[in-house]
Formats: sequence, structure tokens, C-alpha cells
Amino acid sequence: MGKKVKKEVEPPPKDVFDPLSIESKKAATVVLMLNSPEEEVLAKACDAIYKFASKGDENKVTLLGLGAVEPLFKLVSHEDPLVRRNATMVFGIMASNNDVRKLLRELDVTNSVIARLAPEEDIVVHEFASLCLAHMAVEYTSKVQIFEQGGLEPLIRLLSSPDPDVKKNSVECIYHLVQDFQSRAAVRELNAIPALLELLKSEYPVVQLLALKTFGVISNDRETRIILRENQGLDHLFKILETKEFNDLHVEALAVVANCLEDVDTMQLIQQTGGLKKLLSFAEMSTIPDIQKNAAKAITKAAYDPENRRILHEEEIEKCLVTLLGTDNDGAKAAASQAISAMCESLASKDAFGIQGIPQLVQLLSSENEEVKEGAAIALANLTTASPSNASAVAEAEGIEPLINVLSAKRDGTVANAATVLTNMATQEPLRFSIQSRGVMNAIVEPLQSTNSLVQSKAALTVAALGCDADARTELRNASGLEPLVKLLHSKNDEVRRNACWAVMVCASDELTAVELCRLGALDILEEINLSTGRKNNFSEGALEKLLDNNLSQKYSQMGYLSSSNIITDGFYDYGQVKPGVKLLSLEELNLQELNDHRAIILVNAKLPDVAEDKSQDRYDGRTTSSSSSIRKSSKERASSAVVSPVEEKQESSGRSPSSLSKSSTREKGSRKGKGKKEEEKPKDEEELQTISKIQQEVILEKVPWLPPFDSILLDYIMDASKIILPLTTTKEQVVALAQFVADKMGGPIERDKLHEFSWELHISEIEFELKCNVVPIGKIKKGTFYHRALLFKVIADRIGIGCSLVRGEYGRAWNEVKLVDDSPQGITGLLLPPQVYILDLMYQPGCLMKQGSAEADHYQRI
Repeated sequence: MGKKVKKEVEPPPKDVFDPLSIESKKAATVVLMLNSPEEEVLAKACDAIYKFASKGDENKVTLLGLGAVEPLFKLVSHEDPLVRRNATMVFGIMASNNDVRKLLRELDVTNSVIARLAPEEDIVVHEFASLCLAHMAVEYTSKVQIFEQGGLEPLIRLLSSPDPDVKKNSVECIYHLVQDFQSRAAVRELNAIPALLELLKSEYPVVQLLALKTFGVISNDRETRIILRENQGLDHLFKILETKEFNDLHVEALAVVANCLEDVDTMQLIQQTGGLKKLLSFAEMSTIPDIQKNAAKAITKAAYDPENRRILHEEEIEKCLVTLLGTDNDGAKAAASQAISAMCESLASKDAFGIQGIPQLVQLLSSENEEVKEGAAIALANLTTASPSNASAVAEAEGIEPLINVLSAKRDGTVANAATVLTNMATQEPLRFSIQSRGVMNAIVEPLQSTNSLVQSKAALTVAALGCDADARTELRNASGLEPLVKLLHSKNDEVRRNACWAVMVCASDELTAVELCRLGALDILEEINLSTGRKNNFSEGALEKLLDNNLSQKYSQMGYLSSSNIITDGFYDYGQVKPGVKLLSLEELNLQELNDHRAIILVNAKLPDVAEDKSQDRYDGRTTSSSSSIRKSSKERASSAVVSPVEEKQESSGRSPSSLSKSSTREKGSRKGKGKKEEEKPKDEEELQTISKIQQEVILEKVPWLPPFDSILLDYIMDASKIILPLTTTKEQVVALAQFVADKMGGPIERDKLHEFSWELHISEIEFELKCNVVPIGKIKKGTFYHRALLFKVIADRIGIGCSLVRGEYGRAWNEVKLVDDSPQGITGLLLPPQVYILDLMYQPGCLMKQGSAEADHYQRI
């Protein structure tokens, strides 16, 4: 027998590590394993991190904090397919976190991720690489990186991938990329349209939705719409709209159709195939608010083209839009209003909406939704522009009150368009009166103070349209609306400044408003505007002229000239020459000044006072003529008799007058001896009654506005001149007679060489001292020089209908210019000669007529 030999087992090599299975429950440990040289360890570590990151956003942040992103970035390009796949999966899932994406951008990972979209890569790698890019494409910086590094082409190729997740991620990434115009053009050039259209047939709604969203963006470009039409894209879109099961896609499909309808060729194609009728019917019948809204938006886009408007009108689009105005959804109402605004460019549609839509639009002005309110205002503004019938329809629908209320709306567009509607309506006088009666001028003050240039412009235009009536101007003045209007004259916006000038020109149509505008600085601003060739406009020149024409005191002081059309009225005063930009104080302010050595202010006021005016005369401190003193006295008596103290009122109610009460008290005093204390109180009671009565009179007088003193002498002049001059047959005779009349009242003719002896200055000073005031009624002047006589001539001539101008010269000179027609040359009859301008002598030879430009006239004007 042979002996058994025991075989010895060879020990393992000393440099080989025995296999070790490790179970780790710490993410930090696994992150450390990402630096391992072993491929199996790397693959398992990536797999474990993927599962950990998939559990929530907090885990992604934890991995970010542990520094997992940097080693993972290296592993995305690892030579081992399994490691590469697992690392890409982690990247795809972690890129959903904003902080992770920030670090990925810093590491510039897009090139490595785009490389994973190569055809030879595993489909799972395609899925997560495209997912990573879809997450990153949300930010603009990453969009640019993906586009510049050629990511768009492989993404388009993956639209045809057999895996739905790859399709979904790829189209989502493309959707983000095409927000930039460069990517939109590239998508078109890379022929992505057919692949995107194929996605509309996908069985996965999310893929279809993303494809529609992408079309919604790229179809904004006309070239894309042409390609879409050539590839029967509209058929795909209408098929989706006609399928009820796809109602979750209808909104986005309508958005694409809306873009396509901008092209006339597409509109005609849809009309010919019956698609337009289907679309309008679809919009009317749908109960989904977003569908109604998008349908209205589609109509709005299409209606910007004239040919499209014609086609839409033929399809009776007006009925559809009016129906949409009556929906329960605010978004649909606003969109329908916008569509109506666009369709108003068609006169036929404008007339149709005037009949059907205006009442509903007026109701929408009272909506609590600001967007709806704005849409209705815009639609009404377009409907009433150049359409008196529609403007009347707004009034008939009781739209004036809501429009005025909307002037205080939150949105600038609402306010501006409401003001436009009111302006359009104001062109008709009955509507203008109706608007004014509802306090529109109070409401327009707030828009005038807006910081929005469009609102400012439209508000100023409304003032210009409504301010042609005196009541409206008074209301604006009382509402402190003139100040913000004057401020708009400073605007750098041409339209705002132009409309503000227009409004000022209209508002300056009466003296009170013109004076207030001057006080607020309008005159200075307009003068400055008119000096600038870039800022002046037609209305700025007209406004300045109108402002001065209705504030003749300022005009004469500043310009030294009043034309025959500038009729001097009561309240006019000659302050003397002032420099441009100097504001005149009001007559009341001048009257309250202490007596000084300045030139006397000459007042014109022949207006007969009434009771209220008499009371104000009492506050003139005795500074009127003797004849007006008696008037003031009688008016004081009337005012006093009208004042009843509370005690007197009580006495009268008991049937006893104050006098009868006094007598009764006297009798009681005689019969009731021993009541000495009460007897002493009696005089005190009378004093109290007088004090109370006096206080009440003072209160009443304080409430009466100040009025200039009445010049009864001037009134007598006017009456006497009317009797003497008006019966004369020719204008020349009237002019000469009036000149002699004026000279007679102002000290008579003066010899030229004795002019220095005519002490008119002393006479004026005596009047000022007598009145204790610098304001001198012209009737008080018995010794008047050139400028006194010329002013009096102009005042009386204006009252009795003789045309003349008033010109201020230098060194206290002033004269009147009249236009007279010379007699026909002897032997020639029926020849009508043009009128000649004559200067009138009121000082040396009263009534002498000197032809303008003659040596005689020049001598009179200067020496």
C-alpha cells in the first residue's frame, strides 16, 4: 500500500487585500468613497448617493455641503460606462436644487453633460443628462452656455428617442432655450418643427403640453409660422381643439393658433377650410375660462391686420366678443375688451359694437377687477374716437358717472382711457353739459397730478375739451386744479406740454381764471416756452395771447399795448410799465398797501354796487369819492337793519320790540321802588345788545369778498358821453367829440410850452393823501396827463362802441390810435378806401387827428 501524501494550501500573495464588504449609514463616508480608484466602489457609491438624493431636497443640500458635487463632476466623464451612467443619474437628480445648479455653473459642467447625449451612450444616460440640462436651462446664463456649446442639436435629435422620458426632458430643455431669440432661429434652421409636431401625437399629455408650449414661443416668429403651415401644423392644432379628451391642452393649442392668425395667408386658409367658424364657435361654447381668454387673445392678435379685420367682420366676430363680455371670468372679459379695441380700427365693427357692446362695457367700468376696468375703458376710448353716435350711446347707457369715478382708479391705463372717453363725448354740447354737471372738474384734479405722462396728457386734454364753459372753469379753479395744470407746462414730454398749453388757452377765457393762472406763474412759463424753438407749439403762443387778453391789467403793464378788441372792463387798473416776468399784485393787495411815493395805480370801476357790494365798500376805509359815500351810508343802514341779535330775535318772538321792552322796563322802574340793583343793570343790558349787534355786523362784513371801490364820477362820464357822442353820425365826429370831452374832464387843453406848469403830479398826490391809498379811481382825476387821458378815452370809447387802441410810450406818454376811412377824392364816388391809422391829440389840441408815421404824430408821441 502506498502512503497518502497531504497536499499543502498555498497562502495568498502578501500584496493582495482580502475582499471587504462595508455597510455604511453615513452619507459622508459614501462621499469619501467617490475618490476611490476602484470602479466597482465608485459605481456603488454613486448608486447609493442617487438613492439618497432622490429622497428629498434636504438630502441634496446635505450632499452639497459634504462636497459631493466636485468628485461627481469628474465621474460624469469616467471611462467606465457603469460609473459614468450612475454619476450622470446623480447629476440629473441633484440639478433640481438651486444651490447645486449654482455650483454646477461655476464648475462649467454643461460641456461634459452635453457629451453624454452622444448616440453611443446608454438611454439611461440620455435620460438623466437631458434632465440635468432641462433643470439648468431655467437660468439665462446656462441657456447661453448650452447654446454656445452646441447642446441644441443633440437635444433635437433626442426628440425622436424611443424613451418617453428622454423626449420629455429634451423638449422641456428646448422650451427653456427658445425663450432666447437666438435659440428660436437655431431651432428653425435645425429643422426641429417636424419632430416637435410628432410629439403632439404622443400618448403622454406632459410631452404634448411641452411641445405646445414650445410652439407657443417659436411661433412668434413669422418664418416659423410659415414652416408650421407648410408642415400642416394647423391640422394638428385643430385636431387637438376638436378632441374633448385633450381639453387640458386646449389653452396652449389656442395660444399657438393665436400666433398663426397674425398672418393673412393663415387666416384665409383657416376661413376657407371652415376652421375660423369652428374656432369662434369653440370660444363661445366653451365653459373653460382660460380657453375663452385665449380665444379672445387670438382674435386680438389677428385684428391688428386690416385684411384680418375684414375677414373677422365677415364671420360676425362682434357677436362672439359681446358674448365673451358676459362670461363670469374676469380674464375672459378683459381679453374680450382688448379684442374689441383692436377691432375698432374697422368702422363697420365699431358701428356694430356701438349697438351691441357699449352697455356691457359701461357695466364693466364698475367691476372690482382692475384689469377688467382697464379693458373696458380702453374699448370705450376706441369706440368713441371719431364716433359721435357711440359717444351718445355711452351717455344713453348711463356711462358718464362710472367714467368720472374711474378717474380715480389704480391703473394709469384705466384713468387715461376714461379721460379720453370723456374728451370724445365733450365734443357734443349736450353731453358736455351733462358731464360738467356731475363734478368732472373736481375728479380731473387727481389725474393732473399723476406722475404718468400718458395720464397727464389725457387729463390736460380733457380740461381743454370741458373748460370752454364758464361753470367748468369756475369748478376747476375752486377745486385747486389750475396749479397742477400750470405745473404740466414744465413737462419735458412734448404731448403733455402741448395739451397743457391747450388747456391753459381754453381756461384763460375769463378774467378770474386768467388772473389766477398768471398768479400761479403760467405767464412766465409760457413766455419761456415760446422763446424755445424746440419747446414751443401752436397752443403755447395762443395760450400766452389768451392769458393776456383776459388779464388786460397785466397785458398793458407788461406789453404797453391794448388793441381795439381788448375791451377794458370794470376792475382794470394801470400799474405802470413792468418788466417781463414780474407778477402784478392783485388790486386788493395793492389797496391794502401803505401809502407810498410810487406811481399811483389808476383804477377803472364804474360798476353799480348792490347791497353785498356796499358792505364791502365799508372796508375801503373811506377811500372813495364823496358821491359814493352816500351810497355806502345807505347800504350800511340796510345791512344794520338786516342784522338781528339773538336777544332781539327772542324779544320779537314774544311780540315785543326792543323799544317797547325799554318802555316797559321804565314803567317797572317807576312802580317797583327798592329794586335799585336791577335799575343799574338796565344800561348794561343795552350795551351788551349793541356789542352783540356790532360783532354780528363785523362777521357779516368779513364774509363778503373784497370789491374795488365804485367810481360814480366815471359812471357819470360814460352816461354823459353816450348822450353827447352817440347821436353824431360819423365815426370821425364821434372820435373828435370824445377827445374834447376827455380833455375837458382832465384839465382842458394845455399849451405845449406851458406843459411843465401843469401840476398834475401834485394833484394826484393830493388824491392819494385824501384816500390814504395808492389806488386812485380815474374819475377822481381832474388834472390828467397823457397816460391818464389816453386811458380815460379808451375806457369810454370801449363802453360806447368806438374802436381804438391804447399805446404806452416813454416818459409818461400814452396815446390812442383810431382807424378812420378818409373821404373819397373829389369827383370820385363809390370808391372804398382802406382805413388809415390816426394818433389822437388829447393834450394840446384835443380832437386833432394826426396820421400815424407823420412828423406831427412823432412829435406828439415823443416831445
